[in-house]
Amino acid sequence: MSRPRVVIVGAGFAGYRAARTLARLTRGRARITLLNPTDYFLYLPLLPQVAAGILEARRVTVSLPGTLRGVRLVLGEATGVDLDRRTVHYRDPEDGAGALGYDRLVLAVGSVNKLLPVPGVAEHAHGFRGLPEALYLRDHVTRQVELAATEADPEARAARCTFVVVGAGYTGTEVAAHMQMLTDRLARRDLPGVARPRWILLDVAPRVLPEMDERLSRIAGRVLRARGVDVRTGTSVKEATPDGVLLSDGDFVASRTLVWCVGVRPDPLIEAVGQPLERGRLIVDPYLQVPGRTEVFACGDAAAVPDLERPGEFTPMTAQHAWRQGRVAGENVAASLGLGRRRRAYRHRDLGFAVDLGGVRAAANPFGVPLSGPPAGAITRGYHLAALPGNRLRVAADWLLDAVLPRQTVQLGLVRSWSVPLDTASPELARVPGASGRSGGSGHDVGGHDGSGGGSAASAPAAIGPADATADDRPAPAPPDDHPAPGPAQPADRPDPPDPAEGDT
Repeated sequence: MSRPRVVIVGAGFAGYRAARTLARLTRGRARITLLNPTDYFLYLPLLPQVAAGILEARRVTVSLPGTLRGVRLVLGEATGVDLDRRTVHYRDPEDGAGALGYDRLVLAVGSVNKLLPVPGVAEHAHGFRGLPEALYLRDHVTRQVELAATEADPEARAARCTFVVVGAGYTGTEVAAHMQMLTDRLARRDLPGVARPRWILLDVAPRVLPEMDERLSRIAGRVLRARGVDVRTGTSVKEATPDGVLLSDGDFVASRTLVWCVGVRPDPLIEAVGQPLERGRLIVDPYLQVPGRTEVFACGDAAAVPDLERPGEFTPMTAQHAWRQGRVAGENVAASLGLGRRRRAYRHRDLGFAVDLGGVRAAANPFGVPLSGPPAGAITRGYHLAALPGNRLRVAADWLLDAVLPRQTVQLGLVRSWSVPLDTASPELARVPGASGRSGGSGHDVGGHDGSGGGSAASAPAAIGPADATADDRPAPAPPDDHPAPGPAQPADRPDPPDPAEGDT
């Protein structure tokens, strides 16, 4: 008798956990295929530390073939799902077309940058959803400070040393906190003639980290302001130009850098599935199954999952939920095949959140206990080490080296501005000339501040307790290297610590 075929689309927090859980439960009695654009799971909560030069890029990536035994990896991006024929269509990294048949399907494609209908943002801002964007931001920020050191015009020099971050949720707050420390060290240690760089953090909300306890929000705001970050709440961007940013209060900020961290929207592939949606997310029942399509499951940012703790609401798009939903999806798929225990509904218990503010500072509320300063910093880093599915020793070693050695601030120049457009459905991949990709659609969703990731190569803040637009065959233009005018998601949430019984590496 042939083994049942299970296809999982996306290897972010939800997809990775679903594949790992399903492989453990089925023990080779099902053919599990994981379709993902990259061969790694991205632990996005530590991405700001990659941009700041604390961690090397490979530290936050976990090999899919190396950690998912019994799971076949297919490199590619889903371009469509035929529910009637039970087929997933995809394009591989060399632009070849392929198809995967399934008996069970798990959609965990995650989310992409959320755009607002603000003039100039799509052209002049950069997001923060994947490794290419983090590597680009690190080079770009370093370059601006170095160019300022030789800039004769005082106004141009000040503009190069002014950095604007939009979105004071988890992602934006951590990006501003870590990058401010990076540029401050660069200016003081390597380029002493440069004035202290200026960082501005904007949000329409009345306070930073509006998702967190008000006390912790105030603490985070105080830490940022004490370091010189200009935190402006109740303020948004009215227009972005090559020379700066016009704010909603009428102030014009001359800048060459606009980092866009206002949140996320579901991957465009979900719209093409043709099933009922809730604000772009696929509606599922408490068992993570699509109504009327019992062979199709969805989880993470791609799914609108009923919140059984708050009847009438759906769980938010955070990596914390994506990580937990991935496990439930894996268990329920196995149960539907008669290869696991009885299926169960998704319920959650909030174990708290943690936000890394750089250095030894953090804000956290594990199990509802508010912490700040070094204790919160220790809790936050300990949590990340526990939650990482791999690379724990390497991450700890990088943290130790960063504490005792000067940080390297060289530019690598591997990622260009034009290869990481904000309006893209593939933030995990850098665009290359002549290659087709899931170029972003219009996608101008009006929404609030920071969302969170937990899908295909997901995003997120530290939560204690974690495609397919039309193909664009036009070669990407190769403009002059870097003058991305003003220029990078749930928040960036984190998963709950992994279960020791699941054999984390």
